[in-house]
Amino acid sequence: MKGWIAHHVHSFAQTLVKMAMTPSTSLANVLVIGVVLSLPLGAYGLLLNLQAFSGSLPTQPQISLFLVDSLGKADIVALEARLKKAQGISGVRFVSRESALAGLKQSPGMSEVIGSLPENPLPDAFVVTLAEANAEIAERLEQSFKVLPGVRHVQVDSAWVRRIDGLLRLGRMGVTLLASLLGFTLIAVTFNTIRLQVLTQRREIEVSRLIGATDAFIRRPFFYFGSFLGVLGGLIGLAIVAWGFEVINRHLAPLGRFYGINPTLSFFPLGDIVAILVFAGLLGWLGAFLSVSIHLHAQTPIEQ
Repeated sequence: MKGWIAHHVHSFAQTLVKMAMTPSTSLANVLVIGVVLSLPLGAYGLLLNLQAFSGSLPTQPQISLFLVDSLGKADIVALEARLKKAQGISGVRFVSRESALAGLKQSPGMSEVIGSLPENPLPDAFVVTLAEANAEIAERLEQSFKVLPGVRHVQVDSAWVRRIDGLLRLGRMGVTLLASLLGFTLIAVTFNTIRLQVLTQRREIEVSRLIGATDAFIRRPFFYFGSFLGVLGGLIGLAIVAWGFEVINRHLAPLGRFYGINPTLSFFPLGDIVAILVFAGLLGWLGAFLSVSIHLHAQTPIEQ
């Protein structure tokens, strides 16, 4: 057990020495990996910010029910009682055609237009407020309200909730595909780097085999090297994304003043940062594993 731990410590130190001996090559590989990782990380960060922004919007989702003109007061009262029994709503408000017209007159430039109309064109309506911004609940209530007697038309005033939800799902799929493709690129970069390391140490590896070294013993330093490349590349990728968010925030600040808001892009939380670095290290390890396994299997003995 002590020997196993000692070799891990030795392999770890050997990896640091190798990277220090070839600083330009190691830095170039780390930068390539960092740039590759910054693309899906940036897209993922933007998606997280968009999701947080959509969830913090104060507007409550509502459904408007426009009634037929022939509906009497008794029918309106009965319909209101029926709406209040629906599951998933937090309030029901009746808007008469007269109050709707009066409210429309308050809009700039509309008083003269409404004054020229021979009669009130607006119908009576109910405004149903949903308990939560859930696209599935809104769609279910919309379909059930359409078949109620006396209802002419149903309009989901917060249909944008479903559109944003659809865009977020599409964005998550796009980020997943991009991360998968660029993850293969990271593995390929690590694979090629470890391949060059194996070829450089070919005779050293064969001598180690002749004196009884196992493949696991030989592979271990390369695994550390690949994992190091992945983790350092992940740090570079995070730094690029942090810098990019800072640049974008500087340009968002003056734009937000025109609309009275303060839009800012937030960086990843600590838990996500740790997960990203672990994932990058695993990808580097996988590239090293594939490379060293293939080349050790195909390696021929030293020529006599």
